[in-house]
Parts: sequence; structure tokens; C-alpha cells
Amino acid sequence: MIRHRPSGSGHPYSDDTEQRSPVQPVAGEPLRIGARTSADVEAVTLELRIDGGAVQEVPLDRVARSSRGQAVDGGHLASAQARTARSAGGWEVVLDTPAAGSAIEYRLVALTADRPQATRWFRTRAAGWRPASNDELEVDGSVVEVDPASVAVLDDGERIHRIRFSLPLQPGEHVTGFGERYDALDHRGETLDSVVFEQYKSQGEHRRTYLPMPFAHVIGGEGWGFHVRTSRRVWFDVGRSRDDRLAVEAEVDGAPGERGILSLGLYAGPPAAVLEAFVAETGRPEALPDWIFGLWASGNEWNTQAEVERQMALHREHRIPVRNVVIEAWSDEKTFTIFRDAEYTVREDGAPMRLGDFTFPAEGAWPDPKGMVDDLHAHDVRVHLWQIPLMKLRPHPTGQAAADARAAIEAGVLIRETAPGGELRPYRNRGWWFPLSLMPDLTDERAAEWWTEKRRYLVEEVGIDGFKTDGGEHAWGEDLVYLDGSTGAESNNRFPVAYAAAYGKLLASAGKAPVTFSRAGFTGSGAHGAFWAGDENSTWDAFRWSMLAGLSASSCGIVYWGWDIAGFSGPIPDPELYVRAMAASVFVPIMQYHSEFNHHRLPSNDRTPWNIAERFDDPAVIDEVRALVELRERLVPYLAASAERAVAASVPLMRPLYFDHPLDERVWDKPVQWMLGDALLVAPVLEPGAVSWPVYLPAGEWIEARSGERFDGGRVVDVKVAERASVPVFVASEHWEAMRELFS
Repeated sequence: MIRHRPSGSGHPYSDDTEQRSPVQPVAGEPLRIGARTSADVEAVTLELRIDGGAVQEVPLDRVARSSRGQAVDGGHLASAQARTARSAGGWEVVLDTPAAGSAIEYRLVALTADRPQATRWFRTRAAGWRPASNDELEVDGSVVEVDPASVAVLDDGERIHRIRFSLPLQPGEHVTGFGERYDALDHRGETLDSVVFEQYKSQGEHRRTYLPMPFAHVIGGEGWGFHVRTSRRVWFDVGRSRDDRLAVEAEVDGAPGERGILSLGLYAGPPAAVLEAFVAETGRPEALPDWIFGLWASGNEWNTQAEVERQMALHREHRIPVRNVVIEAWSDEKTFTIFRDAEYTVREDGAPMRLGDFTFPAEGAWPDPKGMVDDLHAHDVRVHLWQIPLMKLRPHPTGQAAADARAAIEAGVLIRETAPGGELRPYRNRGWWFPLSLMPDLTDERAAEWWTEKRRYLVEEVGIDGFKTDGGEHAWGEDLVYLDGSTGAESNNRFPVAYAAAYGKLLASAGKAPVTFSRAGFTGSGAHGAFWAGDENSTWDAFRWSMLAGLSASSCGIVYWGWDIAGFSGPIPDPELYVRAMAASVFVPIMQYHSEFNHHRLPSNDRTPWNIAERFDDPAVIDEVRALVELRERLVPYLAASAERAVAASVPLMRPLYFDHPLDERVWDKPVQWMLGDALLVAPVLEPGAVSWPVYLPAGEWIEARSGERFDGGRVVDVKVAERASVPVFVASEHWEAMRELFS
């Protein structure tokens, strides 16, 4: 066996053994061509023809195999690192790319003891950079000027593949935004890109994100912002190569001489005006019901009705108000539409089922789903079910899962990929999680309806209030083909936006608020539900990274945002980290805790207050969390009113201080502080062992919420925080009379 896939698996940050790199050859740069083979292959030869000339034979060298960015086979979560590396089976050769416009044809031939095996012929063209006219880059706005000399295109004589250009940066300007970013608030002096990617943990260290946007604010001076209007990948050099230039390079697909291949939007004004211009063209958020501001609780091991009911009863026993429960491990883990242990007759046509089609055994995991939901509603708890946009094919599906897979193929509702022979076939997931699964094309209205109708009974009959729309990052590779004919290069980033929108539409059609809870997204995501920061360890670093993620996401139009309080993975947080994180999360739009699956090993790794208290023999944790959640409950009317303003006026609910004080340089010295609505300034404690915490107060008069002490702004004050449940919160003086009772 020999395999070559020009664009590889589509991993955006690593090349696979069997791919061409770069996928688009560039004149004057090295070109690597690789192959993956079975163990019986003794040698591999490249047969290469340039511009229709004679075929050259070039031998390949053996190399270690890599797959999907790892030297080991992928899996998800902890298993992603657990498989054995394979040293055999990889081959490569590195060539000099010919002149721009050259036609390149090649195939790979594997030699075995029995007979040669060959791939099909692959064709590409060498491209080169050349100056472009202003017509190829369409600029909308004049707040700054694109440097005409910087505009260039990557042209292979038939198609233009990239455009690059530069924008001016002035001394003292800060560049922030770019979607949800974990590593910093100000990205000046750095490089980054915009591609949806599942970075499992340590996002701040790796500088990768589930939710990028090619949109940013430039703070300082008159203030401005920009939006590269594309769903394709964009790279940014934010003053790193040249301090006075913001260099942009974007993937495109156009013909030489075509006008407006890429559009750049430039917006003038302070941050709120820039954000308003952005959401006006990309999608305005919708106000969600007040109950989303109550505590959210979940754990991956709450995988039976009895356990969910037990955990909700424990909240009542400990007098900790909970308003939302997310049930992740509810389904049969095959269809993601049917409760585990339910009995039913398979619908061979894959048609939607109704609640009456199921029998729920008394001894099963979920003996009465509707009764459970009704009871939770009676206790003022909303119920959200976990989803993933995949159809599992490993292990080989049986029953309804097999029927659904056949029906999806017959109905033509799946994303497709290019097979080794060049033909199209259903895409098989290349991500770490549920590998080789089928993936519905939720960017297509017909396919999205086909998919969500199978979940309608959960909303209309069981009474589900929302969906955790997880795993929107699994569309990998530019060779994917969507139902509208677009490729993965254009539509992979759009997928998670469409995913949340499809579930929101289902909920709305049943008369419910479109409450989805997603981790992946892109431009336009702010219009669709709520978001959380994704998978992270229980560490202080992750705490800081997550707060930065929330602030950057909010500056790009995400109103409803949260995180897994104190992290959901790895060793459980100690009481100090847990309570500090809980205290900060009182002042985050979505307050929710969650824990990773731990195979039901004891002691439990649940992030419930009572489990933390038990694990560390520290019963005070429960009292501290109760007081914090009670404070959160008192804040709900304020949060709801502030969210309505955020939706109407593009003033983020949780916003960095530069939003209100764009000319104050000192706000950048304390980036992890924020305004929550117009009244509250929050400065969470982000380090262990703190007894006091420095807080920067911008211009104005501020009142410390706990003590009532007044402070003039424009300076740093030290706040006593020896009590781990304390978090520095200051109230703008004009709002003090309305807010003081909430903190008493």
C-alpha cells in the first residue's frame, strides 16, 4: 500500500507524512512530497514531470511517520498521547520548486517484493508573489490607508491563492481581539492566525483557539478596527517584523485580474463603535432568558438519571441554588439522539423518532427521562443535553446508528472528501475525537434540518431547554467538499457557526429560547447562544488564560461566555484555587463548573463543592460557595439588564477596561480586570497565597463593594483578600445606591 494526500489530514499547525508541503508550491521555496506505505514496501520513487517534459525519477528517503500533527496516532483527551509511535512507513523527498507558472505533475511508486504499486497522478502549479493592483484587494473604509506597495498576490498563472498587505501602526497603539485568545490581551509584537482548532488544554501556552475571528481593535489615538471579510485562514504579523506595520496574509481563490478577491473592512472610532460596525454586518447577539445567569452544574460521570437527581438534591441539601444542569453522558454514545438503555424498534429509513417510540426499562440508566426533566423544572432547574456533530463508525455501528448512517449517505446530507483515487466520498473525521466518524453538513439548510429533526422529540416531548453544542472543530482539510460546492478551505471555519445556529433554530421552532453552549466558533458566532472556554486543567495558569479568553471573546461580540470553573481536567483543584475561581466566576456572564470523565475511579474528581470539601477535609468550601452563589443570584437582574444593553448597543457585558478608557495606558498594565455591565469593576485574585491584591482604578470615583470605602481613580490600590472567597469588586459611584444592598 502507498498513500499520498496532497493536503494531508488538514492539521493547520503540522504536516503529515503523506502530504505535500507547502500544499501550494511557491517558486524559490523548498517543496516536500511525502508518502505513507505498508511495511512490505522496500523503496519509493517519485515520478515527476515539469511543464509536460520528460519524466524524472527521484528516490524518497525513509522518515518517521506522523499523523494529524502527532508522532503517535491520535485519540481524544488523555488517550491522545497513549498510542505507540511507528517508525516505519514514512517516506519523503525535498525538491526545489520550479519557476512561477510551471505545471507540476507527479505520482509516487512503491516497490515491493511482489510488484510495484503507484498512486494516481497529481497536478499542481508553482505560484509566485507579484505586486497586486488595489482592485484585487477591496478596502471599505478610510480610517487608515493600506500601504499600496505592500499589496501582493500569490499567483500561479491560473489562480490567485493568497493576498498580503500591510496596515500602519502608530507608537502606543494596542491591537486586541482576534476572537477568543488565551495568551494575551494586547497582541502587538506577536504573530497569530485565524483557524478553528481543537487545542486540548494549555491553549494559552500553545496560542491556539477554538474560536478565532479575523477582526481586531486598534486602541490608542483616534481608535479604529478592522475585519478581514473571509472565512478562509488569515495570518497576522502584529508589528513583530516591523513595529510600525500590521502585516496580513489571507488565503483566497480567484482568477488573475479578478476584482475584489478579498474585502477588508476598516472601522473608525472607539471600541464600542468598532464593535457595533462589526456585529451589524456579521450578526447581532440575541438576548437570552434570565435563567442562564444562574449556576450551571455538570460532570461527565453524571451518566444516569439516579446520579443527576442525586447531584441536584445535594445542591438543595447544601442550599446552593442551581439553575442549569448539563447532562453530557446521557445518550447511547452511538446516535446521540437516544437515551442509553432505551428499547425501541429500529427505523431503517433513519426517520425521526418520537418519545412514544421508546420504552425505558426501570433498571436502565434513564428509567424516566421526561419525569426527570419535569421534576427538575419543578425545582427551577433547566436541562441541557450534550451533542457532537458526528455519526460514529467506530466500533462498527449497529441498530439505529447503522440505519442513520445509511440514511445520511442516501439522503446526501454529509460533508465529503476527496478519496485517494480523486473521487468524492463521505468525509471521515480526522480530528482526535471519534475518528473516522461521518459529519453532517450543518451549513446546508436541508442537511441541518435532517439532523436536528431527529432531536425534536427531546425538545418538544422530553422538555429539554438547551444543547451543549460541543466538538465543532472536526472539519479538517481544504479538500473537504460541502453541499454548496465550497471547499474546506472556505467552509471549515463556518461550520461551528452553522452548528450552533441549527440547534438554536430547532429550539426556537419549538417556542424555546435558542440556548446553545458551544466552545468552537468564528465570525458571526456572537449571534448564536452562549460559549465556554473549552477544555483546561485545574491550574492557576489555566485560570489566567481563561479570563483572558473571556475578555478577548467579549471584545469580538460574544456576550454570553463562561468557563469550566477552576478547570475540568487533571487533579482536582485545591480549595484555594477552587474558591478563588468560583469567586471570580460570580462576575463572569456564564457561571458553570464541570468535570472530566474519570472512569468512576475513587476518589471522585467531581468539581462539586462537597467533593472538594471532602477530598481536602475542608468543609468551609461549601459555606463559601453557598455565599458566592447567593451573591450571584442577587446579581441576576443586573446581569440580565446589562446583557440587554450589550445586545442593543454593542457594549460587552464582560469587557476589558480599554472599552471604557481607550486612552488610559495604565489599563494595559492590569489586563485581567474587567467591567461587568456599567457598574462593576472586577479584579480576580490569580495567584495562590495572596493576602492583598493590586487593582488599577481608572478615572472616576469608585467604591469598594465590601467595605463601602471610596477611592478616586487613576491609581492602583491594594485590596485585602486574605479570605479566599473574596474578590476585589469596585462599584462606579453613580451606581452605588442601586448596588450596595446586593453586597451587604
